[in-house]
Amino acid sequence: MAMATSAKEVQDGLEWRVRVPQGSLAVVVESQPVWVDRAWAWLTGIVLAVVSKAVGFGRKAWSVGSDDPRRVVHGVKVGTGLTLVSLFYYTRPLYDGVGGWAMWAVMTVVVVFEYTVGGCLCKGFNRAIATSTAGFLAVGIHWAASKAGEKAEPVILSASVFILASAATFSRFIPAIKARFDYGITIFILTFSLVAVSGYRVDQLLFLAQERVYTISIGVGICLIVCVLVCPVWAGQELHLLVSGNLVKLADSLQGLVEECFMEDEAEEGKELPTAKSRGYKCVLNSKATEDSQANLAKWEPGHGRFRFRHPWSQYLKVAAAMRYCAYCMEAFNGSISSEIKAPEDMKSHLRGACIKLSLDSSNVLKELSSSIMSMKESRSIQCLVVEMKNGVQELQVALRSLPTDHVKKHRATLSLMEAMPLVTAASLLIEVSERVESVIEAVGVLARLASFEPSLDRKKASSYSSVVPQDESVRPQPQEV
Repeated sequence: MAMATSAKEVQDGLEWRVRVPQGSLAVVVESQPVWVDRAWAWLTGIVLAVVSKAVGFGRKAWSVGSDDPRRVVHGVKVGTGLTLVSLFYYTRPLYDGVGGWAMWAVMTVVVVFEYTVGGCLCKGFNRAIATSTAGFLAVGIHWAASKAGEKAEPVILSASVFILASAATFSRFIPAIKARFDYGITIFILTFSLVAVSGYRVDQLLFLAQERVYTISIGVGICLIVCVLVCPVWAGQELHLLVSGNLVKLADSLQGLVEECFMEDEAEEGKELPTAKSRGYKCVLNSKATEDSQANLAKWEPGHGRFRFRHPWSQYLKVAAAMRYCAYCMEAFNGSISSEIKAPEDMKSHLRGACIKLSLDSSNVLKELSSSIMSMKESRSIQCLVVEMKNGVQELQVALRSLPTDHVKKHRATLSLMEAMPLVTAASLLIEVSERVESVIEAVGVLARLASFEPSLDRKKASSYSSVVPQDESVRPQPQEV
């Protein structure tokens, strides 16, 4: 006969028990406690979750390093810089030279070392100049305050800290100063406050300021040596590649959007549309902050490679701004073709050829401009491509004026207008994109002139011919009489 388990047995972890009548063989079957199974399942779940997170993090780290190996090199460079500066602690002669102030050199390497040479130069220059200026200014004010007497000294020091800190903080709101000297102003406030306040209780204030300047100079020097000599990453080159690459993305997006608009039949047949390629214009819209930062850092860099010292980095921003105007139109074009109102097929077939031709001509112009920037050479075929693009604009305008009206006879005029509106809007935006491409051409032309791009072959021939043939009519050789 089966007996129910008592409360004490349940507490002891026994789930069930079987008893037989008296005099027979009794068999007792007991299960494992419930809390053991639950604890084991909980522990196994935690271990599996940790392993899954670790594997996912490892794959992400591997993809980041494989996409751009220079990031791995940058980590090695930072470790090298910290190792070199730590020698001032490990080596007795160097430690005796700077003393316990060597920690400022370590801190300088940590906060100054940047990914690009321009970023390292910008932070290093700001930190060195701000530290030197604030240190000597604090020493001078402390000397003047000490001459005023013991009662007036803390008043003068406090007033100087208040005035200089307030003025320096306010200057950070000025755009020109914030863009290039924001970090330096922060270091100026920190150093001046530290030296001025601590100098009231320290006798050797000049020694304190000198040691801080020396150690920070050591840290900045080590950062610059490692950053420039070991696999340097130039902000100017990054900006150059970014702008030229965005031109290609813009060209592919323009062509992909038009194909997506007029190739819905192929999508119904199972063919993939170039949706990924047609969304490349969003990279142009989202790259403004990166372009501004790289242009600012590139101005700190010396001449390197094909870029001379005063390379017109600001003109790259104007080229990027002209590209964003085109990208805005593409965003509106994408909204038009994504409308739920579908145009009649006869309208689409009537405009398909002209729209595809114009998008192809405009894309060719943008790709030629990208090639010109990448190679830093003037284009030989840009004028012909621009003429083709303008002819495509005229053809599309003619096609818009001669839209078929057969569907008007079948439906009401208002319904036909609603059906035609998205397609007509898309075609108009395509014409607007082609017009804005001309502003990109002008910006790239100015860049080619300011950056002294290598002239094209036709221009070289023209210049060589003009140097041989005299321009003055009076000095031209006159034909001799026979």
